[in-house]
Amino acid sequence: MGILVDQYNEYRTRMNEKILSAPNNKVIKRIYGVDTLAYDAGALDELTKEMLGLVSSMVLRCDDCIRYHLIQCHKLGLTTEQLFEIFGVANLVGGTIVIPHTRRAIEFWEDLTNDNA
Repeated sequence: MGILVDQYNEYRTRMNEKILSAPNNKVIKRIYGVDTLAYDAGALDELTKEMLGLVSSMVLRCDDCIRYHLIQCHKLGLTTEQLFEIFGVANLVGGTIVIPHTRRAIEFWEDLTNDNA
């Protein structure tokens, strides 16, 4: 994995620790818990759920969420060919405003897969 992935993981871990260690934040802890549970296998497998999360994050234009779902999809064996189909759906549904997020997602995916060709 490359520098973008390392920086993202370090920042996310550090900030999540701060947020979850704060006193009296039962609601936030529950939201984090539900977020984790939502991606567990059920009628849909984990990869399908992560792909849904990725396309939703792209349409909502959340680069942090896009990076998270790219990492999870990569761990679950998503191929670059599948990724570009996801990008197609996200750009169709979200419109051209999603194009800059697609660029950054490709850059992050290349960093994640060490494929900077």
